[in-house]
This record gives sequence, structure tokens and C-alpha cells, in this order.
Amino acid sequence: MEFRKRKFIKILGASFLALLLPIKVIFAATKKVINPNLSKEQKNIMFNEGTERPFTSDLLKEKRKGFYHCANCGNKLFASTSKFDSGTGWPSFSEALPGAFKTKIDNSFGMVRVEYHCAKCGAHHGHVFNDGPKESGKRFCNNGLCLIFKPN
Repeated sequence: MEFRKRKFIKILGASFLALLLPIKVIFAATKKVINPNLSKEQKNIMFNEGTERPFTSDLLKEKRKGFYHCANCGNKLFASTSKFDSGTGWPSFSEALPGAFKTKIDNSFGMVRVEYHCAKCGAHHGHVFNDGPKESGKRFCNNGLCLIFKPN
């Protein structure tokens, strides 16, 4: 009788792990590789889903033509033509380049928000809201420390 119980528990445990494996594989699809040149604050924002203080980013005043890249991996994320002044204190964009980000639901702070991460390295960049300009209706609210601007 004891042997049957142990065998049943082993089979049950193996079945449970088999159910969890696809979930682990889904979340491991984007491997987070941390650039050693990032500052402590950049690492906190990008890999602990932190945020920078509003109105502190030099990129708020950036008006040149070019592209914004992930500070961790260099992936091209936004064209300067999609940047706008949202008045929120963080660099804001009406649209991202195709395939630049993966999203997930963020339930922190008692609200439901859509959080976005670099599709290439998994670094957290910010949240996307549905209160942007009329063309897209989107506002990608990005931490400036997560971006590198490269002018044309």
C-alpha cells in the first residue's frame, strides 16, 4: 500500500511539473542579459521594473530627427517622428517600431496598466496608455534612462 502511495505522488508531481513547463518556457522566451555598462539606476529601472523621477530626462528636450534605442541592448525602438510632449515628465511616443516590444499586464499600485519590455533583451521601459495623440491613441510613457538617442 505504501509503495502505491509513493508511486502515485511521484506521478502526480511529474504531471504538475509537465503542466508548469510550458509556462516556464513562455516566460523564458526573452532572456534578460544585462549590459555591464549600465548605471545602478538604469539596472534598477530596466530589470527591477523601477521608474525614474519625472522631468529629469534630458531626452524630454530632444527634438532632432533620429531613432531611440534600448540602452541595454541597442535594439531600435522608436522613430523621433512618433515623439510628442505629453506633459507627464517622461519621454512619450505615439507608436513603437514593429516588433520592438513585448507587453504584459501590470497590476501594481492598485491599477491595471500595460507594461512593455524590449523584445530583444527583456528590459523594462515603461507603460503604454490609451490617451495619446489621435492618430494612434497610444502613449508609450518611457523612462528616459532606458533610451539612447541616435540622430540621423
